[in-house]
Amino acid sequence: MFTQSELEAYLDEDLPSDEMARVEDALRSEPQLAETLAALNVRRDSGMHSVGGIWRRARISCPTREQLGSFLLQAVDGAHADYIRFHVETIGCRACQANLEDLRQQQEEAAEVVDTRRRKYFQSSAGYLKKGK
Repeated sequence: MFTQSELEAYLDEDLPSDEMARVEDALRSEPQLAETLAALNVRRDSGMHSVGGIWRRARISCPTREQLGSFLLQAVDGAHADYIRFHVETIGCRACQANLEDLRQQQEEAAEVVDTRRRKYFQSSAGYLKKGK
């Protein structure tokens, strides 16, 4: 029912949430699937790793958080921006989507903090400004 790649992605929590739920439902009703998953986990823990498995777990193809921040600020070149967009939107890398969302929230919070600080400065110095004639 599930491929080895899907089960490995399940162990790495790299499946979309609906697929994660599908695997969990199947694990409850199919003891053989639970045994297969346990054997896969033992194999991984014993040091038997594929190049693909190492690549996925180490997130070698993921952009760094700094690169994601530059992408968010539109400060990366076209080809690199295209790759990041493909990685996040088409491939749907959950780790990079989460990083990007966190960076977006920080950027929005920063704008609110700056606006609040400017308002306070203006209010505190309003009495010192000369009125125009």
